[in-house]
Amino acid sequence: MSYGIYIGRNHTADGIPYLAGYGDEPSSHWLELVPAATHAPDATIEVGVTPRSDLPGERSHIPQAPQTARHLRVSYSYYLGVPAPITNGGLNEHGVAVRDIWSDSRTELIAMTPPDQTGPNYSDLARMVVERARTAREGVDLIAELIAAHGYSCYGGNSHIIADPDEAWVVIEYPGGKGLWVAERLGPDSIRASRPGYIGVIPDAPTDDFLFPDHFIETAVDLGWYDPAQGPFDVNAVYGDGKGRWDGVAWIEDEMHKRASSPSKVTLADVFWSISTATLTGDTAGYGQVVPLTHPRHSSLRMMWHAPVGPVTAPLMPVFLGQTDVPLEYGPHRYLTTGESARFLDTRHADRRPDTVSHVSQGAEVTRSAAYIFKRLMHLAFQAQDPLLPEVWDHWRSLESALTAEVADVLRSAEILLDAGAPDLAARLLTEHSRARLMQALADAEALVASAEARLRVAGRFNLSGPPMAPAQTW
Repeated sequence: MSYGIYIGRNHTADGIPYLAGYGDEPSSHWLELVPAATHAPDATIEVGVTPRSDLPGERSHIPQAPQTARHLRVSYSYYLGVPAPITNGGLNEHGVAVRDIWSDSRTELIAMTPPDQTGPNYSDLARMVVERARTAREGVDLIAELIAAHGYSCYGGNSHIIADPDEAWVVIEYPGGKGLWVAERLGPDSIRASRPGYIGVIPDAPTDDFLFPDHFIETAVDLGWYDPAQGPFDVNAVYGDGKGRWDGVAWIEDEMHKRASSPSKVTLADVFWSISTATLTGDTAGYGQVVPLTHPRHSSLRMMWHAPVGPVTAPLMPVFLGQTDVPLEYGPHRYLTTGESARFLDTRHADRRPDTVSHVSQGAEVTRSAAYIFKRLMHLAFQAQDPLLPEVWDHWRSLESALTAEVADVLRSAEILLDAGAPDLAARLLTEHSRARLMQALADAEALVASAEARLRVAGRFNLSGPPMAPAQTW
């Protein structure tokens, strides 16, 4: 399902817009740093879904871009049969960030979806935006061009928030095989949450703030779903679920507007809170991500804040585009990775049955899985919401506060090195700082897990027979 929130720069204390969110998928998640790459003129990429997907289709090949951008992203291994690896987006060297968020469509559109649908799926679109787009608007145009040229493979309706330091766009893509999509521009005065992604009333024709294909409204008229005489075209009412803002969306948008109207405006801690609060975030949140949308003098100074599981019980930690790698502990492991229960770290049967060999490297698998450790902490805290959950919350929020103060100095130091023509030293600084803080948080999590487990074991509070325990959420 996923959740994303955009906060325009006029609402923030530091004058920086932010894009934040998480992915709602149960499978494994891992952090990736993908280098820029040059591709042959005839290179292609495989996109789409398979006949085994919830809405079946066929895989196809489309042209690869000549050059793809360096980017950070979170990948995961399963959602509704969509082939792995899957991504909900990330941040690229040009300052374009994207979040993928489910957006339900009317049942008739879902029923119209051809069983042999082809073209990019939601993850393909998110990945290609961070690989190719230099601005948020380019990301919208790219999605439109890809759908027009190659079609769109859908699981029932989807959306993206695409943002850069100057603006953001909500883009909704629809099932049905009719090439339907619509986009709404967000600006410095916007606060917009998506879960699901929604767009309301649009004008009769595209404008600077609303984009859609020529047949977008005409299709609804032809299908008998819209009569222009009845008033303006409401996208959510005609093509969506008709519910408008869901309760959780309304709650968080209203809460962030309240904070924006205070003298201090929206702080970075408030942005962290918007995806960490137990009102919205629990076990289904596979990770957390906050992107400050800035224009630094050097692209390697772009960064995002990353949590390996839902940040209700995990900290958001700094990761820089200019660092050289990500600790193996935060990369792929076999824990919750789809298909790994039938595979081995053994090649004896590889000739006859290649899929019996694990997709995770042996070297990575022998490291600790950050996702597993933080998940243990989450469910220990959820079984003892008094007193463990507030204790864990306070610890991570204190760590985030300390990290926030450090990061400004680290970025300034790296900038000085880059200005002096020492990119290798800057990369080393960024890598060592991010690695140290990621590993510090992992060590803290292990200590908190050991303490919480001992306390619950002695108190006899392990939940062994009842339904899973968790804070109530507003969605």
